[in-house]
Amino acid sequence: MEAGPAPRRAVEIAMSTHKVGPETTVLADCIEVPGIGFLPVNAFVLHAEQPVVVDTGLGLPDRDFLDVLGSVLDPADVRWIWLTHPDRDHTGGLFALLEAAPEARLVTTFLGAGIMSTERPLPMDRLYFLNPGQSLDVGDRTLHAFRPPLFDNPATVGFYDDRSRTCFSSDCFGGPMPTADLAVSTDVAQLPAEELRASQRLWASVDSPWVQMVDPDRFLAAVDPLRSMDPRTVLCTHLPPAVGLTPQLLDTIAAVPGLDPFTGPDQAALAQMLATFEPGGG
Repeated sequence: MEAGPAPRRAVEIAMSTHKVGPETTVLADCIEVPGIGFLPVNAFVLHAEQPVVVDTGLGLPDRDFLDVLGSVLDPADVRWIWLTHPDRDHTGGLFALLEAAPEARLVTTFLGAGIMSTERPLPMDRLYFLNPGQSLDVGDRTLHAFRPPLFDNPATVGFYDDRSRTCFSSDCFGGPMPTADLAVSTDVAQLPAEELRASQRLWASVDSPWVQMVDPDRFLAAVDPLRSMDPRTVLCTHLPPAVGLTPQLLDTIAAVPGLDPFTGPDQAALAQMLATFEPGGG
């Protein structure tokens, strides 16, 4: 009797850190999505005069966001926690960080706070509501809030740091990577340009399926402000750091209107995945 395929083992993944320029640290993580690839799940530290933590990672039991953050700076020194939106892959370490950083304010929107409060009440006296088009002074620079052209949550707010010319874009520009090592790498340019374009188009169809219905001209009007920003670095939750690639990234997302939405596996495919997957990687 011929043996069937060997059960596939899960890839063990651990958070890591690396710098992007002198002022930003990436807290890099990823998660495997069967059939799609390895999706980066990044958080960031902006080493401003008033330090800013951008998102707080996954909430999986084998991740310790606060411990990894502590290797970069003392959590007690954090003054701002910028929550780009309240999805669970952005909020894993949020409440632990709020406890460890008693002077930190949580930057979100009215809607973002409302969504978060359906899971666990937020300390209302520590909230700082900031809408697209508004700015936040963090001591040595001003952060300019904007709504990214692509998003999967109505509370999404990214920001542009004009001192370091860095755009923190939340989910916009994301793309799954073919390997875990590439997903947590220091430079997305390690992936060939055409593969990067295909990855980002796939992510747009998964994360923002509404682009199938949008008017191209109105969508381009949402992309143009990012061209005007002309960031040197684009930092996305779901993409390795992109330095010097802004025109390429913008051209890719400018072409997504009308893109067919992603259709996931059905039950038969799930049964096949379960039959070939061996959890634990032991």
